[in-house]
Amino acid sequence: MREREKVMRHLKRAKSAEKVFKGYRAYYNFVRPHMALENHTPAEIAAIPIQLGTNKWLDLIRQAARRQYNEQHGAL
Repeated sequence: MREREKVMRHLKRAKSAEKVFKGYRAYYNFVRPHMALENHTPAEIAAIPIQLGTNKWLDLIRQAARRQYNEQHGAL
């Protein structure tokens, strides 16, 4: 975490830091397996219905982008 803090100091805007932290939070909760959870992600343990393939990080980004596009354009 200390190394992450060093990097964050160089972000000039709070909005940039917020975006980085949101990405890190998504990675931590949906992509990164946890030893304490028997190599499952918190999202898997919480039974959040999201389908991620082999490349979880890329799939998560694609789904988020698709959802954002649909919300902006009134699609289902």
